[in-house]
Amino acid sequence: MITLQNAFVRRYDTVVLSDLSLTIQTGEQWAIIGENGSGKSTLLEVLAGKWPIWRGKLTHDYGDVLLSKVAELVPSDYSFNRIIRSAAQYYQQRFHSHEAEVAPTVREVLTNQLKPVGTVDNHSVILPPNTISEADLLSTCQLLSIDHLLDRHFVTLSNGETRRMLLARSLLKKPQLLLLDNPFSGLDVHSREVLRNALAHLKEAGVTIVLVTSSVEIPQSVTHVVRLKEGRIISEEESLSETDKATFQPREVVPISPTYNFSLAVNLRNITITYSGKKVLDNVNWQIKKGEKWALVGPNGSGKSTLLSILTADNPQRFANDYDLFDLKRGGPSMWDVKNKIGHVSPELHLYFPQETTVFKTIASGFFDATGVYFRKLTEDQLQQTHAVAEWLNVGSLLDKLFKNLSKGQQRLVLLARALVKHPPLLILDEPCQGLDFAAVEHFKEVVNAVCDSQEQTLIYVSHYPYEIPSCVTQTLRLSEGVVC
Repeated sequence: MITLQNAFVRRYDTVVLSDLSLTIQTGEQWAIIGENGSGKSTLLEVLAGKWPIWRGKLTHDYGDVLLSKVAELVPSDYSFNRIIRSAAQYYQQRFHSHEAEVAPTVREVLTNQLKPVGTVDNHSVILPPNTISEADLLSTCQLLSIDHLLDRHFVTLSNGETRRMLLARSLLKKPQLLLLDNPFSGLDVHSREVLRNALAHLKEAGVTIVLVTSSVEIPQSVTHVVRLKEGRIISEEESLSETDKATFQPREVVPISPTYNFSLAVNLRNITITYSGKKVLDNVNWQIKKGEKWALVGPNGSGKSTLLSILTADNPQRFANDYDLFDLKRGGPSMWDVKNKIGHVSPELHLYFPQETTVFKTIASGFFDATGVYFRKLTEDQLQQTHAVAEWLNVGSLLDKLFKNLSKGQQRLVLLARALVKHPPLLILDEPCQGLDFAAVEHFKEVVNAVCDSQEQTLIYVSHYPYEIPSCVTQTLRLSEGVVC
């Protein structure tokens, strides 16, 4: 049992949680919901023993054992291990096969058999004892449907596959208290069902679970729901759908609609990408006319991000393929000319984005296709547009804050603003609503619809949730195992 009594929590100079009181009994499953920035992730960190109580009290029934030794907070990135962190060097790495191979395999990550990056002589490294039995490894991986990925290098996994790997790593520790921060983000329909079944299995096994999730993705195995707003518990009994609807307040959007001089934004001809003899994309053809709005859909690992990496000039195999962008044949425009015409956001960009950057500089870096750092002075128009797009996405009050001090949902909104700031002719929004609450999703869809209310604006939108796709989208390309279906 864990009890919070009138607990207040500060992060740096800001009170994030106020007067929280709740009791979590052994074997229960709790869902924490609420708007972005309401303190959900901070509450998980408190329960994990990673963030202290400022005022009030936290007690538990685990004896003299520190809560941090009992609880397991599933990581959202690679910062949990220095070797893994150094192996995942930059967000395009998964598309560079020779560099991806320096990273550990999924099996090595899950069993903690990690050799420092660049090891030449394997005998020179003394690995810790492998405490994970093969039976436990296989059963856990089968539970999360990643047993077929054990020998893959972890940086080559899709976003959804990576999240399941991180969960498997935590489950293999057999924690008494499991803490999950938005575990359904990035998962396709099948993977979400796999996770729901896994949570039901863990409930039967008596594992206490607390997860941050959205109000539309609360598993049936959850026994209690707590809703946060501005760091306070507002009601456990209140109707979730009605509360979400009440939270959403439409905001005026006044987009700018430049005129672009091209007919086809994208013309891909028989695109084929191969890694280690396996075709990740197999003869993909795709034409996108100026002004069209497309959804790109498919299960985790189907090749969506790889296909987009051709368009964003992040994949070295683009030189071996035949395609045109903005009516210009491959090899004509430089990589920076291509990027200048594209606004892009993706889970990988979020994962690797520099943390020590202000929100203002993060958004403004979109003008220069830099990752948060730039050296050119902004024009008056660029200054105004940076402020305008921040207001569109309701992050105008955060401009002076550091990116690292925002909630995950707020960070995602800032990266969305970065993608929109230069009014690019092609917007590529790859799972842009991960980590956003219902109101933020609805408002972002409103912004996208307004920005795309023009025959000049072209859009590619990726999501595993149909309700996240804005109404302006009228066409769909489906991928399955690298093939258009």
